Amino acid sequence: MLINCDMGESYGTWKIGQDKTIMPYVDMANIACGMHASDPSVMLKTVRYAKANDVQIGAHPGYPDLQGFGRRFIEMPMEELKAYVVYQLGALSGICQSEGVAISYVKPHGALYNAMMKNDEIYIALLEAIASYNIELPLMIMAVPDHLHYTTLAEQYGVELIFEAFVDRTYLSNGRLTPRSQPGACHDNLEIICAQAMKLVSEHSITSIDGKEVKIKADTLCIHGDGQLAADIAKSLRMRITEYTESLTCK
Repeated sequence: MLINCDMGESYGTWKIGQDKTIMPYVDMANIACGMHASDPSVMLKTVRYAKANDVQIGAHPGYPDLQGFGRRFIEMPMEELKAYVVYQLGALSGICQSEGVAISYVKPHGALYNAMMKNDEIYIALLEAIASYNIELPLMIMAVPDHLHYTTLAEQYGVELIFEAFVDRTYLSNGRLTPRSQPGACHDNLEIICAQAMKLVSEHSITSIDGKEVKIKADTLCIHGDGQLAADIAKSLRMRITEYTESLTCK
């Protein structure tokens, strides 16, 4: 099980996240591309952190919404949305190229991620944008019980999918995230977070906010880099996943 983290989300003099501390404990860094957060200097610094720690680099494009941190839905024509996505992929790709590395995958941010999972038109627009830019780049989406729907659409565009689950968010009984607008949407206890993570690793399931067991098979676990516990979560998960993997090898 791989660990991914949203990173590179500082902007100018505004600092957020613990990228340098977290990077050694993750496998995949979702780096903001300048629309919802980040700037060229932050992107360069984060790419260098990832390179130094042999961490995969993912483009983390979002809506053009610096003031709202990309968490506000923006209505726009699909051609405009595709242009924004390709623009962000190109920006991060250029910085990666200057450091002798490359983007390995794409994970939309915030409101764009949520919109992709709710609206097929937006999901298809993202598939089309990736296919036109670089067909070799997988798209990271949320691991949900009805994943076959998303897989079928992705196959039509020749785009591979990476499925992720969230360790620091609570789930509804339909296998979707509890909206941030609702109480209890985020976990704030390290042991609860780690327990949810290891249940995803060992049982491919989660316990929903109303106590139901929901089957979810993920390729990677997500940590939100702007959370107060992000560094502690990364360290604890790396240790527990390593121990679990070694225990399986010894059997």
